[in-house]
Amino acid sequence: MRRVAITGVGPVTPVGTGRDELWASLVAGRSGIGPLTRFDASSLTSRIAGQIDDFDCSESLSQQKSRKAERFTHLAFEGARLALDDADLRVPDLEPGRVGVVIGSAYGGTSRLETEIAVLLSKGLRAVPPEINMSCAASSAAAFVSMEFGFLGPVECLAAACASGAQAIARGSDLVMSGRADVVLAGGTDAALTPLSMAAFCSARALSRRNDAPTAASRPFERDRDGFVFSEGSAILVLEDLASASARGAPVLAEVLGYAHSQDGHSLVAPHPSGEGAVRSMTSALADAGVAPIDVGYVNAHAASTPIGDVAEARALQRVFGRVPPPVSSTKSMTGHLLGAAGALEAAATALAIHSGQLPPTINVTSLDPQCELDVIPNQARAATVDVAISNSFGLGGLMSTLVLARY
Repeated sequence: MRRVAITGVGPVTPVGTGRDELWASLVAGRSGIGPLTRFDASSLTSRIAGQIDDFDCSESLSQQKSRKAERFTHLAFEGARLALDDADLRVPDLEPGRVGVVIGSAYGGTSRLETEIAVLLSKGLRAVPPEINMSCAASSAAAFVSMEFGFLGPVECLAAACASGAQAIARGSDLVMSGRADVVLAGGTDAALTPLSMAAFCSARALSRRNDAPTAASRPFERDRDGFVFSEGSAILVLEDLASASARGAPVLAEVLGYAHSQDGHSLVAPHPSGEGAVRSMTSALADAGVAPIDVGYVNAHAASTPIGDVAEARALQRVFGRVPPPVSSTKSMTGHLLGAAGALEAAATALAIHSGQLPPTINVTSLDPQCELDVIPNQARAATVDVAISNSFGLGGLMSTLVLARY
């Protein structure tokens, strides 16, 4: 079984595009949340979001190629391009059949589907374009990325709600570890800032209603949090055989030691109050990695700023790590919730924390919820040497995932 290195990250997020922009924002505690302007949201109870307003794929893709894909695929392609550059990998130097692509998505081409439903109802069957059969499928991001770069190894799509990106990294690690691929582009992407998606979460009272203070809306573990913030974006990581990466002098950001998935078994929409599924996910991941809880120096929490979810995760952390868990932060306080891309983005943040010796903060913490008695690294980044860290991703439907990363 081969060891797996993370040698590059390609984030396209509300707080920055590319490794340097992302990391500078996270360390500075800079929020990417603002008013939702993608469509008329005046009738919604939540009118804020993590939008990427400066994204333009025209420099990387021709107009003809970009028309064949939806926004979530454009974001994934840009993330993959950035990740390859960050890893100092040149496509001509790679053996196509030994490179895989695993990209998860929770919503796929939801935005285009909403548009075409309106076309169908107003203009009839013949007005619906045939290409949406593929372009809107969740698998199209992985397929498009593999074809554009000419990668012919394993190509897969993971759809595990908000754990999609994390599970894609886990699967990509398996492919490298087992020798089925030498390099895998793995991560997640979503662009679901649409009227229907937003309206559904507003109806469920799951989104923050701090419309007058968007940068303060995502406040994980805070006493007066009122819901998560919907965001868009992608994060693609380069996973590589560690021996090969070392031989070519690659910049190893972190090593993937292990992972685990579990089913919470409680509800399609809410976690078990005591964090049962999260406990199983974390303990199984640590066992898979061969490390003890005391070895963990940092946790990037799923913590999305929901009243029930944050408490459940805090309780789970206390059960796994004891009365004094390691430092814990939620980068969703700055980025909002990138849905299917969240787990991959937070894995990237965890790798960069290990690599840089800086732990990103949880911003907007003024009065910690007494049910969340954790060191949440409030408001300011912290210097720390971390040898082992975990990243949690918990999705609707009780889908739990934990990744264990380590210093190389």
